[in-house]
Amino acid sequence: MLERTNEGNKRETAAVLIGLALLVALPFLADAIGKGFYVTLFTRILILGLAAVSLDLILGYGGMVSFGHAAFVGIGAYVVGILSWHVFDGSPLMTWPVVIEGTENGFVVWPLAALMGALFALAIGAISLRTTGISFIMITLAFAQMLFYLAIGLRTYGGEDGIALYNKSGLGSSIDLFDKTTFYYVCLAILVVFVWLCRRLTRSRFGMVVRGARINERRMRALGFSPYRHKLTAFVISGAGAGLSGALLANAAEFVGPAYMSWQRSGELIVMVVLGGMGTLFGPVVGAAAFLLLEEGLADLTEHWQIVLGPVLLFVVVFARRGIWGWIAGPAREDR
Repeated sequence: MLERTNEGNKRETAAVLIGLALLVALPFLADAIGKGFYVTLFTRILILGLAAVSLDLILGYGGMVSFGHAAFVGIGAYVVGILSWHVFDGSPLMTWPVVIEGTENGFVVWPLAALMGALFALAIGAISLRTTGISFIMITLAFAQMLFYLAIGLRTYGGEDGIALYNKSGLGSSIDLFDKTTFYYVCLAILVVFVWLCRRLTRSRFGMVVRGARINERRMRALGFSPYRHKLTAFVISGAGAGLSGALLANAAEFVGPAYMSWQRSGELIVMVVLGGMGTLFGPVVGAAAFLLLEEGLADLTEHWQIVLGPVLLFVVVFARRGIWGWIAGPAREDR
């Protein structure tokens, strides 16, 4: 397992504080230069960063290469979309506390989206974690594709066309999610809390067992631990984080569709984790920013912007074991 020197810890802490300060100040900076669309762009970065961090919890620390992680994002999004559809349809089932002031109660619906992501992760993980390597990758991909085609088959909820949200979730009269700056800060706060929780988790005894199982599962069993239960718990927590990101994504786009569950979206999340730095938690957020900024900057030049992303990703993988975050925060002891 990688450990950092005192100098490395100070550099990482400084990088985190500077990055957080920039994120807090971003809406004011964007308004000052007349580039308000950056608030919307970075809101999406924060949301996908949350999904990437949840994937890093199992990929970077547990060595579980899930190629169906976007399924949990889609599940969280569909929880918001389906409930929103029933609110608009006037269903008598949509009463308090699910509905408040004529819209979904985010304090209820968002945790429900996380819970559904966790439950699906429990079911999928209970089966897929009995395998390893390419078998694990293919099983997670297969489950994700099943959910993808299930979403397409939901004709009541738009099928392939998806669901247009007629209203955003509500968080009380004092928090207006229709205000893009307010919504940005809500997403930032959720991301900060989730990263903090994951950091505490990975540094706990539980996290050590998950990391130890990645290196030598047989040895962990010999020490009296159950790698399967620990890995499944991490998988469930990861699914909950992805489900919450899906709820935020649905509110940001005001739309839910099967594309949220596609294998391409799962691949993009893996790219974000690798690009930013696996096993760092902060790196996936940086990776999400790099990925989306590259997409935004190059999309106007060519529709084949992935041609540029490919060499960039290859360069990072070859020359930076810990991704972009490794360059920013400095290498770990074993990197030197």
